[in-house]
Amino acid sequence: MTPVLLAAAPAGAATNNPVLNISIFGAFVAVTLFIVIRASRNNKTAADYYAAGRSFTGPQNGFAIAGDYLSAASFLGIVGAIAINGYDGFLYSIGFLVAWLVALLLVAELMRNTGKFTMADVLSFRLKQRPVRLAAAITTLAVCFFYLLAQMAGAGGLVSLLLGITEQIGQSIVVAVVGVLMIVYVLIGGMKGTTWVQIVKAFLLIGGAIVMTIWVLAINGFSLDTLLESAVQKSATDPQDAILGPGLQYGANPWDFISLAIALVLGTAGLPHVLMRFYTVPTAKEARRSVVWAIWLIGLFYLLTLVLGYGAGAIVGSDTIKAAPGGVNSAAPLLAEALGGPVLLGFISAVAFATILAVVAGLTITAAASFAHDIYANVVKKGNVPPDGEVKVARRTVIVIGVLAILGGIGVQGQNVAFLVALAFAVAASANLPTILYSLFWRKFTTRGAVWSMYGGLATAIVLIVLSPVFWGTETSVFKNVGTAIWPLNNPGIVSIPVGFLLGWLGSVTSRKAEDATKAAEMEVRSLTGYGAEKAVDH
Repeated sequence: MTPVLLAAAPAGAATNNPVLNISIFGAFVAVTLFIVIRASRNNKTAADYYAAGRSFTGPQNGFAIAGDYLSAASFLGIVGAIAINGYDGFLYSIGFLVAWLVALLLVAELMRNTGKFTMADVLSFRLKQRPVRLAAAITTLAVCFFYLLAQMAGAGGLVSLLLGITEQIGQSIVVAVVGVLMIVYVLIGGMKGTTWVQIVKAFLLIGGAIVMTIWVLAINGFSLDTLLESAVQKSATDPQDAILGPGLQYGANPWDFISLAIALVLGTAGLPHVLMRFYTVPTAKEARRSVVWAIWLIGLFYLLTLVLGYGAGAIVGSDTIKAAPGGVNSAAPLLAEALGGPVLLGFISAVAFATILAVVAGLTITAAASFAHDIYANVVKKGNVPPDGEVKVARRTVIVIGVLAILGGIGVQGQNVAFLVALAFAVAASANLPTILYSLFWRKFTTRGAVWSMYGGLATAIVLIVLSPVFWGTETSVFKNVGTAIWPLNNPGIVSIPVGFLLGWLGSVTSRKAEDATKAAEMEVRSLTGYGAEKAVDH
C-alpha cells in the first residue's frame, strides 16, 4: 500500500451534511455494539476470548475473513488508483487477490491444524519455546502496531473531513473516539464480537460496492466498452487512452512496483491478524469452507473495483478527483455523491468507517493475544497460569494497545503514513513468512534459523524503510524535502524478504544440534491431515 492507499479523506466535506453523517455513523455503532454485547456472554476461557470458542461456520468465517482483509485503504485507495492511473491502479486489485490465494493455499489450513491461538504456537511447535515465541511475538506486535497506526490515522482523517473538522485538536478528538470504540469492542466482545463486526462490515462493504457498480453500469447501458470509452474521454492523461494500458504509474521505476508487489503478495501470507481467523472454526473442513467463501467474496469485490474506478474517472473526472481535499482517495465518495447525493455519500463513508473499525479491532485482539498467550503465559510464566489469568492479561493489554494506538494516531495526523503499512507488510513478508514456511515444510529447520530469520528480517525491513524516500527527500516523505534517501525504493521487500529466507537457512545449517525429529514428523502429519489437531488444540 502506497500513499495512494492511505489516509483516506473524501472530498466535499464543506458541502456535506454532518448531521446525516453522524446519524449514519451512530446507527452503525449502535447496531454493532448491540451485537458485540450479545456475543460476549460466553467469553470466559482463552479459547472463547481468542478464538470465539471455535464456534463459527465456514461461511461465517469466510465473511469475517473478507471483512478483515478488505480494508478502507484498499476500498478507497484502489478505486482512486484506477480512476487516475487506470490499468496500473487495477494491478493493486490483482495483487491483493493473488496475495490472498497464496495465503490461503500455502499456509492457512496447515497453520490452523498445527496451532492453538497464535502464529507463535505453530512456529514453536517443534522448536525451543521461549526464544521462538518471544521473537514471533515481537514481529507480530510490530506488524499489528504499525498497521494499527495507519488505520487510526486514516479513521481520523476520514471522519474529521466528513464532519467538517479541520483543526488539529478536533481531529485528535476524533482519533481518540475511534480508539475508545475499538477498546470497547475488543474488551467486551473478544474474538466473537470482533468477528460479528467484521461480518456486518463485509456485508455493508460488498453490498454498497454492488449497488454502486450496478448503478454505474446502468448509466453506461450495461456495457463495459461504453464505460471505458467514457473514462478515456474524461482522462487527463496524454494520450487519453493511456489509462487502458500499463506503465502510467510505474513506467518510470518498475523496480519499485516489483518490490512492493513482492511484499504485498508474500506479506499477506504472514499477516498474523488474518491467519488468526482460522482458529475460530471447529474443524479443518470448516477452515476449507471458509477459504472458498473468502476467495469468492474477495474476488468479487476486487472485480467491482474495476467498474467503480473507471466509473469514477468517467462520471466524476480525474481532474475533479485530484483537486478534491482527499485527492485520489476521494474517488469512491465523490462517485457515491454523484450517483446518489448526500444519502449515498453518507452510507459509503459510514461503510469506510466501519471497515477501519473492523480491521482495527482485529489487529488489536491479535496483538493482545500474542502478548498474553506468547510472552506472558509461555515465556514469563512458562505455562503456569490460572484458567482465567491469561484472559485478564489480554484484556489489560487491549487497553494499553488502545491507548498507544490513540497517541500514535494523533502523532501521525497530517503526515505520510505510507511507511506504516509498508513496514507492516514488509515485516510480515521478511520475518514471519520465511519462518512459517520453513517450520511447515523443512524438517531440518532449527531454533537458531527461526530466531535469525525473524529478527534479521525485521531489522532489515526497518532499516531500509528508514533509509528510503518514504522518510527522506521528497514532497511526500515523512521529513518533507529534507536530506537524501540512501535506499532508492519505497518498499524494502525485494531485499529484506530474501534476507529473511537466507538467514533462516543459514541459521539452520550452522546449528550445532538438530531439533527433535519426532516433533518435526508429528507437526508434518498434523499440519497436512489435521489428525489430532482438535484434541491438542482444545487441551
